[in-house]
Amino acid sequence: MGKAKQYFLLKTEPSDWSWEDQASNGGITKWDGVKNKQAQKYLKSMALHDLCFFYHSGAKARRVVGVVTVIREWYVEGEDGAVDVKVVGEMRRPVDLKEMKGDGGLKDFALFKQPRLSVVPVSEDIWKKICELGGGYEGDGQDGTEGEEDELKETPKKENN
Repeated sequence: MGKAKQYFLLKTEPSDWSWEDQASNGGITKWDGVKNKQAQKYLKSMALHDLCFFYHSGAKARRVVGVVTVIREWYVEGEDGAVDVKVVGEMRRPVDLKEMKGDGGLKDFALFKQPRLSVVPVSEDIWKKICELGGGYEGDGQDGTEGEEDELKETPKKENN
């Protein structure tokens, strides 16, 4: 019996690495540059095919904008550790932080408890609720499409300080 699917949230400043950057890279990126030990622990716990919300942080746009999947588990390259992720699909409707905070069903969300971390775990219940708020995401099987999980060909580098 395989390991249960896990869910996470990956935060990035849109000016450093946006959803558009992620999608234009053939959808594949090395998620590296995470220095915080707790956030690294979460990256290290990721397994193949785990799903992650792609979250834009920053003053102008704090929201979940898409979903990526883990296609390469934690590895060390030089002094940095990383996981590789690939686009699954864009949220049908972005879910703003304010909207999430206003939903009582999300009160235990790790994003609210540890807002400075760039990687946080997401429980299955919270994952489903955020998907519901955003009308799901492209590739979730709700629109007749399925997300692709191709083999890793080339991994562009994404800086995340």
